[in-house]
Amino acid sequence: MKQNKFLDEKVVEIDDKSLHLNDKIQAALEIICHDFDLENPMWFDKNTNELNQISKTTFREDQFIESIWFDYLELEIIDDGKKKA
Repeated sequence: MKQNKFLDEKVVEIDDKSLHLNDKIQAALEIICHDFDLENPMWFDKNTNELNQISKTTFREDQFIESIWFDYLELEIIDDGKKKA
């Protein structure tokens, strides 16, 4: 996001039933960062709290070691509606 506009968007599906939700989130974040040529951001307690409350979280510049070319990275968990086995 930059100035409240999406610069780019990516959907990552991690459908490995052997992985815990936290591992799926971490794997998706790593894929996104790799594809956008970003380092992985630092994960703060606020990220965990936001995900638990609203199923999405943001990573701002202070969570990246290097400078970023956008205002923030947003990660959202999307429930595809499939029944969990």
